[in-house]
Parts: sequence; structure tokens; C-alpha cells
Amino acid sequence: MNAVVEARADKPVAGATRLLCGLIGAGIQRSLTPAMQEEEARHHDLCLHYQLIDLDRRGLGAEALPGLLDAARTMGFAGLNITYPCKQAVIPLLDALSEEARVMGAVNTVVHRDGRLLGHNTDGSGWRWGFERLLPGADLARVVLLGAGGAGSAIAHALLRMGAQSLVIVDSDAPRADALAASLNAQYGGTRAAGSANLQDALGAASGLVHATPTGMDKLPGLPVDPALLHAGQWVSEIVYFPLETALLRAARARGCRVADGGGMAVGQAIGAFELFTGLKADAARVDAHFRRLVGPASHD
Repeated sequence: MNAVVEARADKPVAGATRLLCGLIGAGIQRSLTPAMQEEEARHHDLCLHYQLIDLDRRGLGAEALPGLLDAARTMGFAGLNITYPCKQAVIPLLDALSEEARVMGAVNTVVHRDGRLLGHNTDGSGWRWGFERLLPGADLARVVLLGAGGAGSAIAHALLRMGAQSLVIVDSDAPRADALAASLNAQYGGTRAAGSANLQDALGAASGLVHATPTGMDKLPGLPVDPALLHAGQWVSEIVYFPLETALLRAARARGCRVADGGGMAVGQAIGAFELFTGLKADAARVDAHFRRLVGPASHD
């Protein structure tokens, strides 16, 4: 892989009126990304086809990435979104990374330009877009982040960049939480981030909670946190959006917490990817409104 670059697409794909894009991942059949990308493109008089490349359909894993990326080059894909389990595995197969992707050690968006594959990460910026829109003025004095995986790591970087004074990271894999905290402190200086194995103690003095695990999804229902640990005055940010109204959000509202659903991050990621793929400015309010129509009442459990 060549040197790190900040390789944003800052102009429309030359002469393009049709674009081919896609998503590589496992178990992605319910993704709303194709609908969001194609609809926003239509408003720009651009014909964009967005293809789901579901590894589960063929019983494949990340080992299929080299062949899929070669095929994408050959077929002239403008770009690809990358999700579980490929966000880290794709990195050595790319020609360059944005600074954001390098720092986070994960890629969720690949842009194909002039035969080169350039890796980006819009997880952190996507979460921040939704968070600031849904929870303006939220207190970042002491934030608890539940989940130190790919999404959690990106959100952790975003929180420290937003000025979080204290970030406590809790994960079922305690060494992973500690490692992320150490990496963050090395990256940003100081000791604002810390790992913890005790969610109860962490939440006691917290101003807010970010939930960044799969618990609460349709296929993995449940509560990631005992609602008794939440209290009025806190805020809760969720990344799950199937269903949009998770059990955690219902419990948090009942305890008097301000909440942000996972749709904000989904839309923010989509906006970032669209602009990277096309070089065109997405209408954020329009993309969000379309997303809310897509999820509709059926998204609430």
C-alpha cells in the first residue's frame, strides 16, 4: 500500500452520468444504504446503481476481498462501502488511506479513482453529524462508551475531537477497552480516555452514554445496560437502527434521559460516502427525511 493521503473526492467524477457503487459485508440484506444513495443521486440527475455484495449469501468471509476488489476495478465501480467483517482486512489491499482511516485503523468507504483504491472512514464523522443534530449542546464532561469495536473506536476518536473531558470505555473484552484508551491517549495526548470493567461505577457519574455494540438489533434483542443505572439528566446515544426505537432508548426515555437514535449515524455515514463517491454535495435534510420514511413505523419494536 502506498503512503497515506488525504484523498477526498472534491469534484464530480469527470463526465459521469452513471455510477456503480456497492457494499461489501456479511448479513447486509436489510441495509438502507442502497435506497439512500440512489435517491440522493436522482436529485443530482445522476444514475447511480448501488449493489449489495453479501458475503453470507456465498458462505464467504474477508478472504474473498482480493477477488472482489479486483472485480470492482474491472467493472468500473466508483466506490464501495465496507462493513463487518472487512473493515480492517481491506486496508492492506488498498493503494492509499485518508488520515482518518489511518488513525482509526479501519476503512468503511473505498473510492476508485484512476485505477487506484483509496480508503476512508466516515464512521466517526457520521456519528458526530447525527449526535450534534439530535442532541445539541450535550454535556461531554464524562462520557461512557459501551463497545470498543470498529464503530466504538471511530466514535471514541470523534468524542475526543469534540472536546470530551473524560471518556470511559467499557467492553466485554477488557483488554480491548484498555488498548483503545491507551491508543487514544497516545494520539491526542493526556489521559482523557480510560478503560473500565465496571459499567455501574462508570455510569454513576456519567453525563452521557454511547452504546456501540450490536445488542438491541432485531437479530440480537435485549438491553445492553440495566436501566436502573441510568438517571435523569444523562443523554444516551444509540448506534443500532434496526429497530430505530430500541429497548435501550425506550428505557432511557422512561428514566428521563435525552436520546439520539441510531438513524443519525446511518444518515451521516451515507452523506459522507455519497460525497466521496460523487464529489457532489448531499442535501443532508433530504437524505435524513428519506431515511425516516424508509424505516417508518415498522422500524419500532
